[in-house]
Amino acid sequence: MAERKMRIAVAGTNHLALLIATFVTQYTSHQIIVLSRHAQPQLTDENYQVMVVDYDSQESLQHAVMGIHTIISTVTGNAQVALIQAAVAQGVRRFAPAEFEGPLVARQADDPLDASKSATRDWLDHFRDRMASTVFTCGVLYERFAPWGLSSPHVRLCQESEYGSEGDYLVNPRNLRANAPLYDHTGHEATLCLTAAQDVAYLVVRALDMKSWPRELTMAGEHMTVAELLATILRVRGRPTLHLESRTPTYNELTHELHNAMIAGDEGQQLRARELIATANRRYVFPPPGTLRDLNRSYTMIRFEDWLRHNWAPHAVLDD
Repeated sequence: MAERKMRIAVAGTNHLALLIATFVTQYTSHQIIVLSRHAQPQLTDENYQVMVVDYDSQESLQHAVMGIHTIISTVTGNAQVALIQAAVAQGVRRFAPAEFEGPLVARQADDPLDASKSATRDWLDHFRDRMASTVFTCGVLYERFAPWGLSSPHVRLCQESEYGSEGDYLVNPRNLRANAPLYDHTGHEATLCLTAAQDVAYLVVRALDMKSWPRELTMAGEHMTVAELLATILRVRGRPTLHLESRTPTYNELTHELHNAMIAGDEGQQLRARELIATANRRYVFPPPGTLRDLNRSYTMIRFEDWLRHNWAPHAVLDD
């Protein structure tokens, strides 16, 4: 592990980005700079250095990343590509893209859930001899099951997604309505890895001092079947069964739903079906606890059940 002091930039001001910024300050001697599209007076008042950037301007971006050693990105799409180009131009040494999901090996060619991430990785691969990069793989964020979901004002991790509201993925802990495949196409139980954003941020910060970065670093707070996930939510919410209108569709039913949604041109339903099919196909599964977690064994990860109890304690089950 290197000990030298570095200038670290985190791009974005969502929940994960601010956790990373906080932990850089708490656990390292490195300097943190927050890149934001807008002024952030609250962060400035908390003594964070905020650089307002225009992602449509290379001049703005290159000025902001001058002298930066490592960039951790939580912005996506064209903005992220522009940031990569600016980083290369200014000699940034390392770049971690906004991935934070399932393992690279589980991504299919022409992935309909890609959201331009493969293009970002292509750019990073192109510049690999000039700037190192790694993908931080964490499976499904616990925050997908938070009150109001990934789109909540507190989390703000799905600005460009139509699939980040409360209950959009597998189950809604508020009313216990589920739409969750329990098995894959071979009849094996559907499984997934999950991690709290807080743990992701901590381990990302721990990776800053690694002497070299592999193409991917993995971490998992939990590894469970979809059935175990549903049972955990029921236990936390103190109910014996899911809502009567809940579904546990088979793999064939999901592919049929996707086919019908494509015929109807229903993009929202297509996205929901594709996400459930991908979950059944082990998109979010990798060997736990993960390569980055193995390097930080003394750190205690947050249990999914404990996280659920903390976040849902103020909210009663909604019977409708």
